Amino acid sequence: MMKFGIFMAPFHRVGENPSLAYERDLQLIEWLDELGYDEAFIGEHHSAGWEIIPSPEIFMAVAATRTKRIMLGSGVTSVPYHHPFHIASRFAMLDQITRGRIILGCGPGALSSDAYMLGIETTTQRDRMVEGLEAVMRLFNEPGNITIDGSYFKMRDAHLQVKPFQQPHLPVFVANTISPSGMVAAGRLGCGVLSVAAFSKGGLEGLPKRWQMAEETAAEYGKTVDRKNWRLVFPVHLAESTKEAADDVREGGNAWIQKYFIDTLAARIQFEEYPGQPAEEMTLDRMIGRGGAIVGTPDDAIKRIKEVIEATGGGFGGLLVLAHEWASREKTNKSYELLARHVMPQFQGSAIPIEYSQQWTAERRDQLFATSVQAVLKAMHDYKEHRQAIGQKPSDLADQPVTRVRP
Repeated sequence: MMKFGIFMAPFHRVGENPSLAYERDLQLIEWLDELGYDEAFIGEHHSAGWEIIPSPEIFMAVAATRTKRIMLGSGVTSVPYHHPFHIASRFAMLDQITRGRIILGCGPGALSSDAYMLGIETTTQRDRMVEGLEAVMRLFNEPGNITIDGSYFKMRDAHLQVKPFQQPHLPVFVANTISPSGMVAAGRLGCGVLSVAAFSKGGLEGLPKRWQMAEETAAEYGKTVDRKNWRLVFPVHLAESTKEAADDVREGGNAWIQKYFIDTLAARIQFEEYPGQPAEEMTLDRMIGRGGAIVGTPDDAIKRIKEVIEATGGGFGGLLVLAHEWASREKTNKSYELLARHVMPQFQGSAIPIEYSQQWTAERRDQLFATSVQAVLKAMHDYKEHRQAIGQKPSDLADQPVTRVRP
C-alpha cells in the first residue's frame, strides 16, 4: 500500500513573519493528520532565507502534541552538522515521547552556505554523512561498548541509555538528489531512500538505475533494501480543473523557481534547457510540461502517478508532496483534501471494495429490483387482507404502482 505525505522544507518568501510562518506549517500538518496522510518530513536549513526551520526535532516535537497519528520525520537532518551521538539520542527520545511516531531522515546537507558557515568543506559532506550515520545505526542497534576513531567523529565506549521506542529501531531514510551517493549510502546501511529531486530535469528517467545502485551496494555490504521504503518527492497542486490548478500556482511557482533556486542558489542546471536561457523563461509551466510537477485535477494526478510507478521499473513505497505556498492558503488546503479524497484511495486500496460493491450491485440491478418489488407487493397484499379481516377499508395507497424511482 502506497504511503502519502509531505516534504516540508519549508519554503516561505523572504521578509515574512517567521512566527506566523511556523504556525501555518504546524496547522498544515494538523490538517494532513485529519485527512489521513501518513508522513510529514521536516527540513533543516540555516541560511538562504526561504527554508527557515533550523531544528526539525523541535518542530516535530511541537507537531506531535497537535496531531494524533501522522508519522513525523526529519527531511532531512544534515548529519555533518551534528555529532552522531546527539542525533541518535535526540531521535530516540523523540520516538519514546511520541510512542513510535518518528522517522530519521538523513542527508549530507543541501545548502553550501550552511556548510560554509560551519567551516565544513563541501567535498567532505557525503563522507561525513556516511560515517556519522553508521555511528547512529550502531547506537540504535548495539547495547554499548561502541568506540569509533573516525575521520570526522569519535566516540569512546559509548551507548544510548534510552533506545528508540520502535523496534529494532525507528525507520531511517537517506536523501538522494543528483549524485549517486544517497543511493550508495542507503544500500550500504540498509536504509530507506528519499528521492528529493525526482521532479528535476532528468530525475525521473534515472530512477531505475539509481535504485539498482542501492540494491547492488546493499548486496555488497550484506544488507537489503526494499522499494516499500522508497519515497519520491513531487510538487503537487490539484483543483477542479487543470486550468484552475495551473492558474492557482503560476505566480507563486515562478517566484519559487526564479527568486529562490536561480537568484539565491544559482541552481540553473535543474531548469535551464538551453545555454544562456533568461531566468524569466524558466517557469512553472515549463516544469509542468515536462512532468516535473503534478498540477491538475485528481484524475490528472492518478494518471501521472501511474506513469511514475511505471517509470521506476518496479514501483516505490510513497509519494511526498513538496510542500509549497504557491497558491492561497484555502486553495492549498483544498488541494491536499482533493488528493486525500480522490487520489490516495486509488493507490491504498480503500476504494477497491467500494467500487466492487457498486459494480456487483449494478450487474444484478434487474434481478435485485424484481425481488424488492415482490416484497413490496406482498406487503400491500398482507395489509389489504388484514384490513378486510377486521372489516375496514384499505387505504388507496395500497394500490399505488411500484416503480424504480425512489420518493
